[in-house]
Amino acid sequence: MSNTNYQQLTEVELRNYVKQHPEDEDAFQHYLSIVRAKPGRFVVSTEEQSLAEFKKRIQAKTTH
Repeated sequence: MSNTNYQQLTEVELRNYVKQHPEDEDAFQHYLSIVRAKPGRFVVSTEEQSLAEFKKRIQAKTTH
């Protein structure tokens, strides 16, 4: 754990911090909470889920 105040960092700054400090679990979890809160983002746990989501989004764009 570090003394970094994650609330004061921009998303880009926090992402860079997490890349440079992969052992900082608190920073990583805070970054995940930001990413997951964004509309339009999706979280998958398998390759099959990601392929299904990509196909759905491609189909939606081609039908509009």
